Amino acid sequence: MQDKDTHFMQMALELAEKGRGAVAPNPMVGAIIVKDGRIIGSGYHEKIGEGHAEVNAFRSATEDVAGATIYVTLEPCSHFGKTPPCSDKIIEKKIGRVVIAALDPNPLVSGRGVKKLQAAGIEVVTGILAEESSRLNEIFMKYIVKKEPFVVMKAAMSLDGKIATRTGESQWITGPAARERVHQLRSALTGIMVGVQTVIMDDPQLTSRIPGGKNPLRIIVDSTLRIPLEAKVLQDQDVAKTLIATTERADRSKAARLEEAGIEILSVPANDDGRTDLKALMRALGERGIDSILLEGGATLNFAALQAGIVDKVQVYIAPKLIGGETAKTPVGGDGIEKLSQAFSVIELKASTVGEDILLEGYISKNE
Repeated sequence: MQDKDTHFMQMALELAEKGRGAVAPNPMVGAIIVKDGRIIGSGYHEKIGEGHAEVNAFRSATEDVAGATIYVTLEPCSHFGKTPPCSDKIIEKKIGRVVIAALDPNPLVSGRGVKKLQAAGIEVVTGILAEESSRLNEIFMKYIVKKEPFVVMKAAMSLDGKIATRTGESQWITGPAARERVHQLRSALTGIMVGVQTVIMDDPQLTSRIPGGKNPLRIIVDSTLRIPLEAKVLQDQDVAKTLIATTERADRSKAARLEEAGIEILSVPANDDGRTDLKALMRALGERGIDSILLEGGATLNFAALQAGIVDKVQVYIAPKLIGGETAKTPVGGDGIEKLSQAFSVIELKASTVGEDILLEGYISKNE
């Protein structure tokens, strides 16, 4: 039975993935209805505010679902939100068995969906591909509990670890396939963050340039408002919004000019060294509904983010090029660590090829 459960749950997880980028801050969820070993209905959460996976699966059913088994990648909701509770719909449809991958960490649900189903006499099985489901919804799993964004630190470097030449040239280290993948990620996440030095050196747009893609909120960390007024990220606010995270050290007259141009200025506390307090910034962004951030550097901000403990995931693209140069920058700069025992450990490391480049992905080990 468990082999069948795993098989159908894997299919439900693949369905859930289709909702990526369209349902945030809600989780991606897939559902499959099986009767007498046959799939008679399937669905996934397609768009925020619209039908949940279970409801869409019922709508697609080709025959009566009474007595069938429904496979759901996340615990069915038991509360009224933008849509009625899915657990009530499952009971109403007289489903005989419910197989769930992961329990919902949302305090509004947190096991209540399972209890409601069991109280109605329905057999409930949990934990089938639970880890895979949790990883699929890693953004939701963090944000719903901590109300802070899930941060992905992305870097592109040469085979010898350089993100630019000694003169600062960095476009382009990686190939077109890797760059397209990054634009897809920009579209899927709600925010993109860089330090002001990156804006000064590279003058990036920080938009998602894929057909039908969404532009993330552009977050510039700039403790003293050094950002040039002609920077590309300050233009076209109707296309992509920009927020500048600064401190009390900022030039107030410049802040006023930026606000007049439609730029949001967010003042957060400063650290002892006068730089923007990144932990405080994450809390403030979480309160604004930013559930995920793509951190694109530069090197100084990357180290500060690691030091502050805000980085959850790391993606490093490695290009088959050698650049050299003692002064050429690496992905993580700043002061660095003094001892190897202080290194930031990356766990669950995976490698894959993206066009001509190699992508290394992993999670920052946190003692929580």
